[in-house]
Amino acid sequence: MCQAGPLGAGPDRHGRVVAEGVRDVLEERRLEVLRAIVEDFVTSNEPVGSKALAERHALGVSPATVRNDMAALEEDGFITQPHTSAGRIPTDKGYRLFVDRLSGVKPLSRAERRAIQNFLEGALDLDDVVRRSVRLLAQLTRQVAVVQYPSLTSSRVRHIEVVQISAGRLLIVMITDAARVEQRIVDVGEPVDEDTVAELRMILNRALGGRRLSDAAAAAASLPEEAGPGLRTQLTALATVLIETLVERQEERIMLAGTANLTRSALDFSDSLRLVLEALEEQVVLLKLIGWAREPGTVTVRIGRETDVDALRSTAVVATGYGRGAAALGGMGVVGPKRMDYPGTMSAVWAVANYVGEVLGAE
Repeated sequence: MCQAGPLGAGPDRHGRVVAEGVRDVLEERRLEVLRAIVEDFVTSNEPVGSKALAERHALGVSPATVRNDMAALEEDGFITQPHTSAGRIPTDKGYRLFVDRLSGVKPLSRAERRAIQNFLEGALDLDDVVRRSVRLLAQLTRQVAVVQYPSLTSSRVRHIEVVQISAGRLLIVMITDAARVEQRIVDVGEPVDEDTVAELRMILNRALGGRRLSDAAAAAASLPEEAGPGLRTQLTALATVLIETLVERQEERIMLAGTANLTRSALDFSDSLRLVLEALEEQVVLLKLIGWAREPGTVTVRIGRETDVDALRSTAVVATGYGRGAAALGGMGVVGPKRMDYPGTMSAVWAVANYVGEVLGAE
């Protein structure tokens, strides 16, 4: 018994057995027809007919053959007819096959890559990197862009600086490997000299440097017990502030841009635009959308119900992770209508994530 392939290969839709070589040709041709339907529908937002496909695309077959291929694609659930006497539009299943058959991420031009790099390299600090990234992604894709701040659960302490600002007051600055900076003023209760400040700095970096932030609080809590009597008071004050800082900052943060872009595609959402906007106001929803795409260099696409969010079943999400090498610091992506330019959007998401990883790695 012949097994059906991606486009229903095997016995044809009339029950006739098709030879293997012919079946491969049919499958490839129908994939080309599906690709043409998706591209035309993304551009025009109008159902696509067989005559128009044959005229606009070099499919190498007659309109009658294109009609037969479209009938097969419709029977297999890849396209559908929105109303009688209309052309066809892709289904979620059709978009999924189209995306799965894309041969990698379309490369950006040299000018586009240089523009992205220059824009991100001008960032002043982590907040500026995230702010620039989300704005750039929204502009490049004309969709809603979401960028997650580097996750604190995976960040490590890179360095702790201690600076004396008055006789009994110190400034403590914690810098993570994701370029996140937290600073607090600490009243140590009694005057300290430069040598004491240097020793406190050394103790903190030796105990906490390189530790994950999720482990650093426990390590900081044990510091006063391990210190000599001469430094116990100061270390207790510093450790208390560090612990408070680490606990306060355990939440995940995200930034959103380009919500107004959805209004350009209002017809794609029919009655669901309000639901989409309400869902995008929920941070937990946004974190969920990009939470499953945390591997740097791998772009993930979820279409319609694949988002697992009922209010977003009329959307598609393109997301990836960013970081240094294989280590993910956070995720980013875009949310838009299912009728989107998938090759261009995937390329933009990949490129911005790649450069964000480079910028943070250079900190």
